[in-house]
This record gives sequence, structure tokens and C-alpha cells, in this order.
Amino acid sequence: MEKEKLDKMYDICFFDLDGTIIDSSPGITNSVMYALEKFGIEETEREKLYKFIGPPLTDSFARFYGFDDEKSWKAVEYYREYYQDTGIFECSVYPGFEKSLKGLKEAGKRLFVATSKPEVYARRIIEHFDLDQYFEYVAGMELDGGRGSKAEVIGYLIDTCRMQDKKRILMIGDREHDVLGAKQEGLDCMGVLYGFGNREELEKAGAVYVAGTPEDIAGIILK
Repeated sequence: MEKEKLDKMYDICFFDLDGTIIDSSPGITNSVMYALEKFGIEETEREKLYKFIGPPLTDSFARFYGFDDEKSWKAVEYYREYYQDTGIFECSVYPGFEKSLKGLKEAGKRLFVATSKPEVYARRIIEHFDLDQYFEYVAGMELDGGRGSKAEVIGYLIDTCRMQDKKRILMIGDREHDVLGAKQEGLDCMGVLYGFGNREELEKAGAVYVAGTPEDIAGIILK
């Protein structure tokens, strides 16, 4: 059972991007396939590559294909060849998500994006779908690998926007990396079940709340 009511009030919401705001699976998996082909690896099962959605790409190429650091970064370069012009917009906003944003914004909540995707790409996506009207700031990793973990992105966002009370901030994401990164920075996290993680993963990582649908996010926060 999802918790239907928050234990405390949150004024600020940090949202993950891939798997929380957008279904980015077509663009990401196409980009991974493109990169792997450069190394003579052909993957035909798209769902097998969903595990690339969320974690830093270098970590995923190393973990799932045994690439060393140099090879992993080369794979990321190939990935970006496809992604930066084509794959970036092979995605869609989850139905009902913008409705949640509107409700939260109208209730006076401050909204931000905290993603492990390179910040320059994340900003383009948010602007492309006209979601920049809701978010005060979009924070992500740097193209050279800086701010490579979710915790570093969250910490950077808190420092950049000069936020004081971490107890008033709620992280919202679909993978364990969102939950663990939030915990590392002293934030609570709401997991979402419609993305690329699952209940077991989120609860094991320590998600305090769980939302089943995009609409449930605002429904739970505003109750």
C-alpha cells in the first residue's frame, strides 16, 4: 500500500528526469545500441537496456559490459553522437505529470529538476516540452563527468539555490539512485512506480513514500 499522506510538510520538490518526468527509453536505448555497435556488440532486446536509464552511463557500461574507464568514456562519446541531436527528443512526458506540476505550483511549492543526465541536455528537454514554466532551476551532471552521482547533483542544487532547511525538501524519483542520493544529502525521497524501478528496489533503498502514478505525486503531497 502506498502511503496516502505525508508525515510532514515539504515546501520544495526535487524531480528526477528520466523515468519520473519523461519516458526516455526510446532515445536512451537507441543511443546505447548505437554506442555498442561501435564495439561490435549487437543488442536486439531493447528492454535489456532499460537498466541504463537512471545511473551514470560510465557506471552502466562498466557494470553491464565490463568496459574499463577508458572504454566506458569512449562508449559515452559514441552514445552522445546519436543522443545529442536525435535521441534527446525520442521521449515523452508521462501522461498526467504536468497536471501534478500545475497542482503543486498553484499550491505554492517550489519545483526543481535534479538529474544524472548532463545538465545541458536536461535543460533542452525541459524547454522542449515547455516545462520550464514550472521549474525554477534544472541541475544535472557536467559533460566531463563532474557531478556524476545523484548525491552530488542534489548537493550542487541545494548550494546553488541557497536552500537552508533540508527537512523541507522532498526528492522524487524512480530508481534506487534517487533514494540513496537523497539520503546521502539528508533528504527524504518519494519513489514512483511508473518509471524504470520497482517497489522492492525503492523500498529497499529507503523511499519514505511511494506514488503509483504521476497524478499520485501531487495527490499525496497536497493531502
